[in-house]
Amino acid sequence: YTAAEHATWDLLYTRQVRQLPPLVVPAFMHGLDLLGMSRPGIPDFHDLSERLQKQTGWRVVCVPGLVPDAIFFQHLANRCFVAGRFIRSTDQLDYLREPDIFHDVFGHVPLLANPAYADYMQAHGQGGLRAITLNQIARLAHLYWYTVEFGLIRDQGRLRLFGAGIVSSHGESHYALYDPAPLRIRFDLKRVLQTTYEIDAFQRNYFVIDSFEDLLRKTVDVDFAQVYHELAALPDLPIGHLMPADELVPPNT
Repeated sequence: YTAAEHATWDLLYTRQVRQLPPLVVPAFMHGLDLLGMSRPGIPDFHDLSERLQKQTGWRVVCVPGLVPDAIFFQHLANRCFVAGRFIRSTDQLDYLREPDIFHDVFGHVPLLANPAYADYMQAHGQGGLRAITLNQIARLAHLYWYTVEFGLIRDQGRLRLFGAGIVSSHGESHYALYDPAPLRIRFDLKRVLQTTYEIDAFQRNYFVIDSFEDLLRKTVDVDFAQVYHELAALPDLPIGHLMPADELVPPNT
């Protein structure tokens, strides 16, 4: 990487760690420390993987860009996270369509040092491989979006961030927890799988889990083939749509 690319990482990193401690789940900040990610510049993948493997058996590999679903889920199932190797330009600090190394490494990797979350990610990889055989990748993508990318968690009575898409976003980090506009709905697997999402705006729906252990329990032993079958007869739910059974979680004050 060039000096300018390292400087872009440092700028993104500095402004996020200044605002995240009161907003993000403590396991995220703990992961940053365990993995030595506070050092200047884009992290060295060999060192990062070595530290991560000691914690949970995961490692990180860089790829040129987005990879096919089968390769992505195969890696997750084998406790290997694929991260894009390019970094955004300075005119894209607040938004880019394709995930870069800051989103992938800063946003995703710290929580892989948490055992329960690491197990969830591996289970998601295994579930992705099954979804391919069932032609249900589009459906499973809703679960990935609303947990891994844009999930919220209740921690000691307050909402906190854990999804990488929010953790790595300077603007959405605060919006997701405090703005009155979006719906914050208690996690329900079928509800999540039914709910559409948008990729180019702050979210209008968030789903709230109680813990990573609870998320793992609610997803790992589920017969997804049966769930997919049940949902096939139901319409997708639009963004911002409230259902009678939804349990809303109020924003932080």
